[in-house]
Amino acid sequence: MLVILAWLSIAVSVLCACIIIIDETRHPQSMAIMNAVWPVTALYLSVIGLWWYYRAGRKMARDAAGGHMAHMHMHGQDSTPPTWPQIFLAGSHCGAGCALADIIVEFTIFAFGLTIAGTALAASFAWDFAGAWTLGILFQYYTIKPMRNLTVGQGIVAAIKADTLSIAAFQVGMYAWMAVTYFALFPAPHLTPLSPVFWLMMQVAMVFGLLTTAPMNRWLVRAGLKEKMG
Repeated sequence: MLVILAWLSIAVSVLCACIIIIDETRHPQSMAIMNAVWPVTALYLSVIGLWWYYRAGRKMARDAAGGHMAHMHMHGQDSTPPTWPQIFLAGSHCGAGCALADIIVEFTIFAFGLTIAGTALAASFAWDFAGAWTLGILFQYYTIKPMRNLTVGQGIVAAIKADTLSIAAFQVGMYAWMAVTYFALFPAPHLTPLSPVFWLMMQVAMVFGLLTTAPMNRWLVRAGLKEKMG
């Protein structure tokens, strides 16, 4: 039953991501990077990600009424506290980076049999963070650079400041569930990326990550290190 549930979850999530991609071809986001963030978000939030896209993302499309202004508040021009929907939007970039990194890294670790201190879990923790940080910073760079009209160098520095702590907070929730899965739920044999249940557990881990990064993103937005979106 768990395998069937896992395949169903994966299939529905991929379908939701495809629906978003198709819709974005007709209604592209006013900020180009969000065209990638929304479908990747659906890969782990599934129908909730699809609902979120139509609830918030469609309002930020180029052809939406006031879409550009709904998408971003320019740095220093809005001192009101961010709402929770805006906080989760701020965390969506590092979430997308983490999701893509997990897919790439987990298959790579499995294919090459990589371990740290004799365990694949430690290798996953180390390489997942490296991949998530790299892709998360990339996603954030293409968000923050156009919003602040920065140079390339300024954009890279700003992205590192904005997303390093956000990604670290995301990994806290994600790693906690990965550890529970590894040591408690499937101690022997451990799940591998070839199992659909592995990816179901990773979807759950990503949800926990989005929750644990929310307070950090709230502080980052209020401190002016991240831009308020939505």
